[in-house]
Amino acid sequence: MGAIAAALQACQNRIASACHAAGRAEKCARLVAVGKTFPAASIREAYAAGQRVFGESYLQEALPKLEQLADLAIEWHFIGPLQSNKTRQVAAHFDWVHSVEREKIAQRLSEQRPAHMPPLNVCIQVNVSGEASKSGVAPAAALALAQAMATLPNLRLRGFMAIPEPSHDTSLQRSRFRRVAELLQAARTSLDLDTLSMGMSADLEAAIHEGATLVRVGTDIFGARPVIKNNPQERTA
Repeated sequence: MGAIAAALQACQNRIASACHAAGRAEKCARLVAVGKTFPAASIREAYAAGQRVFGESYLQEALPKLEQLADLAIEWHFIGPLQSNKTRQVAAHFDWVHSVEREKIAQRLSEQRPAHMPPLNVCIQVNVSGEASKSGVAPAAALALAQAMATLPNLRLRGFMAIPEPSHDTSLQRSRFRRVAELLQAARTSLDLDTLSMGMSADLEAAIHEGATLVRVGTDIFGARPVIKNNPQERTA
């Protein structure tokens, strides 16, 4: 077994254990393997080991990899910050977008989704820890944004995504994730939502305990990645 295959298995075991500890079904949370900064060959190796869902944060880096891996049945998730000049390419090439924070971006994704493709699955990014350097809508505004996005014809609003501040305090981790879970429950009184994208290598147990359905893991699968200077959004998986 290669290093990536072994790391994938360890990560899946960790997710299963967290689901069990939380009293949830063994496969309660799907793994999004985040391949940003790693070559297409690494993703192909993970695919050969059974992984089918992959996330990318940087569009310019992702597009060549999507082309190189077009022969594989990959479910592609865009998880990075999304500006207006990126929406057309994201709408045309990805199955999911986790990082919508403005109605304008959602409208552009809906308008630019190719007609032959199914609705684009989207999550609203919530800035649950209130960090000035981080993208995401304030929790108090998240429900209104969800109501607006749910009416867009070429999107399927699935739920919420969050990237809380790094912390080794499990109680703080869980309180942040619980706030996002509470938003989902509130939104579900009028909307058909099913997704909480939250939890990464350092905090996936806390996220799963609070209801995560997608966890985003990169470093624990592919290894350490180079730090990109002056990028406050680097921590996406």
